[in-house]
Amino acid sequence: MSVIEISHITKDYGQGRGVFDVSFSVHKGEVLGFLGPNGAGKTTTIRQLMGFIKPDHGTLTILGRDCFKEADVIQRSLGYLPGEIAFIDSMNGMEFIRFVAKMKNMKGMGRAQELMERFELDAMGKLKKMSKGMKQKIGIVCAFMDPSAEILILDEPTSGLDPLMQSRFVELVLEEKKAGKTILMSSHMFEEIERTCDRAAIIREGKLVAVEEIEKLKEGRQKNIEITFQDTGMAKAFAAEFPKAVYQDGSRTVTARVGRNLDSFIKKAGEYTITDLDVRTQSLEEFFMHFYGEGADK
Repeated sequence: MSVIEISHITKDYGQGRGVFDVSFSVHKGEVLGFLGPNGAGKTTTIRQLMGFIKPDHGTLTILGRDCFKEADVIQRSLGYLPGEIAFIDSMNGMEFIRFVAKMKNMKGMGRAQELMERFELDAMGKLKKMSKGMKQKIGIVCAFMDPSAEILILDEPTSGLDPLMQSRFVELVLEEKKAGKTILMSSHMFEEIERTCDRAAIIREGKLVAVEEIEKLKEGRQKNIEITFQDTGMAKAFAAEFPKAVYQDGSRTVTARVGRNLDSFIKKAGEYTITDLDVRTQSLEEFFMHFYGEGADK
């Protein structure tokens, strides 16, 4: 059963900006990652889901309700974390959280308190004086604090958080997933999506590239490996066994982009004496270019 349905939406802002003929769905109890570089169209799509803007063409529904025509009803039934949070600067953090809770007709603040403790949030300071990270924590509390919300829409939720808080956020999403919540989460960080999501809808330059199972994406993503051998003879001999490896005459270093053949690559390297090894996972943009590029060796 699809909880969120996006069907052939286009929102054209001109000069190639916007989203174009985008379609995907989010199933009940699923965490779907909406993955793409900054400016790819993730926020534009999410704003249409929330009913803030109307598509030029196509339709968006949540639980069968039209996202633009019935936005007020939809917004009361879900948790939402925008990419850019509009705060009331005259309030402190706690006042803002209570304000949002009142709009949601929440009866208690127990869940909000629990979330503030989890994210080590002192919400009593003035919003206008808070750092990006502090404001993001308040946004997370507001998105997750209503226990009755079965749907969560999260736009770049870990933006501004340090690595420890990012890890705690991932744990929170996994808990909500286990509880059966339906979650759409946009990100430009593959690792975040990889740890939490079942599938990912991938967007680039406003167009949907693919909707894939996370396991398939893991297989497609490659590592850039640089190996320094004890002498040039070893480097040359090793490079000869891997045609796509890069080796320059007289060098002890070989570089290669390795995917599914990682195991055989490492085992073969282990037959030589290695003095240094550097491994870097592809950036998201490199991943796109490789995984969906012509002649990709996945």
